[in-house]
Amino acid sequence: MFDFRLKVFYIVAKRLNFTRAAEELFITQPAVTKHIQEIEAFYKTKLFDRNGTKIKITQAGNILLKHAEALINIHRNIDFELAALAKNIKGTLRIGASTTIAQYFLPKYLASFRQQFPDITVSLKSNNTEAIENLLIENKIDLGLVEGQSKRPHIKYTPFVQDEIVLCTGSSNPLAKKAVISLNELQKLPLVLREPGSGSLEVVAAALKNAGLSLSQLNRDLELESAESIKAYLLNTNAFAFLSIHAILKELKSGELKVIDIKGLDITRVFYFITQQGDTLDLQETFIKHLSSYNFKL
Repeated sequence: MFDFRLKVFYIVAKRLNFTRAAEELFITQPAVTKHIQEIEAFYKTKLFDRNGTKIKITQAGNILLKHAEALINIHRNIDFELAALAKNIKGTLRIGASTTIAQYFLPKYLASFRQQFPDITVSLKSNNTEAIENLLIENKIDLGLVEGQSKRPHIKYTPFVQDEIVLCTGSSNPLAKKAVISLNELQKLPLVLREPGSGSLEVVAAALKNAGLSLSQLNRDLELESAESIKAYLLNTNAFAFLSIHAILKELKSGELKVIDIKGLDITRVFYFITQQGDTLDLQETFIKHLSSYNFKL
């Protein structure tokens, strides 16, 4: 039902190539040109500047692209929700999520999912990434949401949102006054780290390695198994820790914790849906599409 001309514009704007757009849409290049010209005539403005075989989107084109993306997402959600309703999907969906995702990210979206699909019962198990992957392989959950660098051959990993891991400390820490520190200064700080098997620890270790450091070079103060216990420890000591920005939003807002930037070190990661290779269950697909409809940043 979505206006095909707008879809043509969207693909051309994303690819900036009429030939590639035609191939992707299974129509001819002259047909692509005709659709774009019709939109330009309707709005009485140029959407692309053409220079031989190269094209560049105009300011008007960028405005239309922003609204086209919103409309495409609306129509995608309409198709998904009506199809799910027609299927009358029921049952129990067993979800496993790594600790950070389960505690700080997922509850809001579980609530909206239950409101939209009240006939689907959801159970949630929380543990570190390695444990959640094991539960999936053992068929004890249907779907997992994890972070981390590991990739197992029998698991399908589908990215859905980007996360940032930051260095933080209690605001009462005298060193909290420093906005930026160096990598050399980082090695001297007392650090609280997550336990082995934690996806967060894997991501931190990989980022440090890219910056020329290893975990063994850090001043390990303590090892704790949850963000909540780490935050409580930080509020009562002058220690530092790497935590997901999602895990400390409340404390940053209240002023209890402060983020310290590290020159030359940015730690970003992706949260993944994980399913067993070959699985195509309706309940899995319904939940994945529900979260994907929020168009998180990747």
